[in-house]
Amino acid sequence: MVMAYRKIKPYNSTIEELRKIWSDTYCESPVITFDKIEVHFYSNMFDHCFFESHERKKGDKSILSYNRLEKIYWIKDALEDPSSIRKKGWDAKSKSYDKSRRVTLVKDNYVVVFVLYKEKKARFITAYEVNDVYNLNKIKNSPDWA
Repeated sequence: MVMAYRKIKPYNSTIEELRKIWSDTYCESPVITFDKIEVHFYSNMFDHCFFESHERKKGDKSILSYNRLEKIYWIKDALEDPSSIRKKGWDAKSKSYDKSRRVTLVKDNYVVVFVLYKEKKARFITAYEVNDVYNLNKIKNSPDWA
C-alpha cells in the first residue's frame, strides 16, 4: 500500500477551519496504526503541534506554522504506513530510550511521536519535520521499536 501524503494550502483557511480539520480527522475517533494501535488525539494538542516558538528556549509557541499545517494529514498517513521506520523514543527525564514511546519516521525527515499508556492504546505527542541532520541521525540510529 502506497500512502498519499497529501498536502493542504493552510494559508487559504482560517484557524477555525484548520482546527476543524484537526478535530474531524483526529479527535472524533482514534487513528488505528497499521499494526493495530489506537492513537488518541485531543483538541488541545493542535496548538502544540502547529505552533512554533519564536525563541526555542522559551518555548512560547507563538507562531502559527504553515509548513507544519500543510502536512496535517501526514500524521494519520505516517501512522497507517507499514513501510515507515519505527524507533524507540528518547525520554529526556530519564535520559534513556523508552519502549513505550514510538517515533515513526517517514518521507526521510517527518516524525510522529506517541506514547503507549495501555496495551495497543496510545496518546499522540507531536509531529514535525526534522531539519537538523544531527537530530535526524540520532533518531535514525536509535533502537528499533518492536
